[in-house]
Amino acid sequence: MGFEPGAAFENLSHPGLHSLSRSGAHADAPLYDRYHGKNPDRAIAVTVVRSMEDMMRVIAIRSAVYIGEQECPYLEEFDGNDFSSTHLLGYIGNEPAGCLRIRYFADFAKIGRLAVRKEFRKQRISPQLVEAAIELCHAKGYQRIYGHAQKRLVKFWSQFGFSTFEGGQELVFSDFDYVEMQMNTERRPNAISIGVDPYLIIRPEGQWHRPGILDKSRTRPVTRPSIQRGAA
Repeated sequence: MGFEPGAAFENLSHPGLHSLSRSGAHADAPLYDRYHGKNPDRAIAVTVVRSMEDMMRVIAIRSAVYIGEQECPYLEEFDGNDFSSTHLLGYIGNEPAGCLRIRYFADFAKIGRLAVRKEFRKQRISPQLVEAAIELCHAKGYQRIYGHAQKRLVKFWSQFGFSTFEGGQELVFSDFDYVEMQMNTERRPNAISIGVDPYLIIRPEGQWHRPGILDKSRTRPVTRPSIQRGAA
């Protein structure tokens, strides 16, 4: 159910009680857009990475987990695919605690590089990150989601609907053994596609559900400033 041992309020605590961490303040937003800079203490919230500062948080988490704990070589962890991917960043309270990467191909999306800081692994941030990634892929219209699961974690990925498949291969990289897994779902009727409000398509990644800065710009009159200057 997500209950955790120990309960605290302000300066009081009781180890014999259990507490349930609620999602962030934006519980009506998609799972991938629930951290907006301020989060209740111990609440879990996920956001899409949209800035270099957020990307630095991702790099710090992955460096601690993959390079520090799993002894992955630097050039293998940071493999040249990060700047062509979507990254999700998970927070517990206002502390960056976990991350995940999504890459896009013709008829499938690939999720991977799931990493959670050691001190936060007893909380349910891993499922939140995976569920947010699946929801974001569905919003983009993907029906097939694919990944490489460490063989010891096949059961973890299975709980989200991933399974091994006929013709799937086992592989080894960075000193760990992996297996191909995938999940197949029906296309979501509200997936983003041609024919929707064109302003929706130019909103910030993962914030298609609310007006963006370019929505607001349409209230200004058309002036074509560069064209007018050239004609003067």
